[in-house]
Amino acid sequence: MVDIDKAVIARYKSGKDVFEVLVDCDNAILFRKGQANLDDALATEDVYKDVKRGEHASEHELKKALGTDNKKRAAEIILRKGEIQLTAEYKNKLREEKRAKIIELIHRNAVDPKSNLPHPPKRIENAMEEAKVHIDEFKSAEEQVKEVVNKIRTVLPINYEIREMEILIPAEFVGKCNVILNKYSKVINEDWRNDGSLNAIVEIAAGMQVTLFDQLNKVAHGRIESRILKSK
Repeated sequence: MVDIDKAVIARYKSGKDVFEVLVDCDNAILFRKGQANLDDALATEDVYKDVKRGEHASEHELKKALGTDNKKRAAEIILRKGEIQLTAEYKNKLREEKRAKIIELIHRNAVDPKSNLPHPPKRIENAMEEAKVHIDEFKSAEEQVKEVVNKIRTVLPINYEIREMEILIPAEFVGKCNVILNKYSKVINEDWRNDGSLNAIVEIAAGMQVTLFDQLNKVAHGRIESRILKSK
């Protein structure tokens, strides 16, 4: 069990009934991910109708709404299905995780239009600070990245795009090059030629194109042929 003074509320609604338990915020989230046990998450096994009023739920109410009069089992149901109140510290942690992921996505998928090379992560981070970018801790990084790019465009020249490319790999290099293709791009079509060569259509982040072709040509000794089909 955890310190009750540091606990937050996990709340579950079943019809008109509301049930609450006191939990450790971090461990409750980990429990729902299968990374912590129930005892680590619960501050107490008591189940409430209203924690702030100290109003406990009766065994009859638990049985009727949750199908069990066992308090620990009821607490587990509430924790798995209900909403967990997040602490300020946990929200900050989520925002920082999303911020780091967004910076990584922009670094991988965007380029400086002047050099056609990726912006360094630190430059992207500085641009986000200058543009006063707000990170929503409840939205995924993928949902927010384009909005962030639009905001930092006011302070940083940037092209954010995915390119569809055709790549021809000579037969003797297909094995090793295929591994590289799948690492740095998304292969959407493969056309195997009679001579064993591979004509692949891939989608790749603009910022990763130079890295991809450096790796391919290192293996194929500069014999990779390619062309951009379209950008989006």
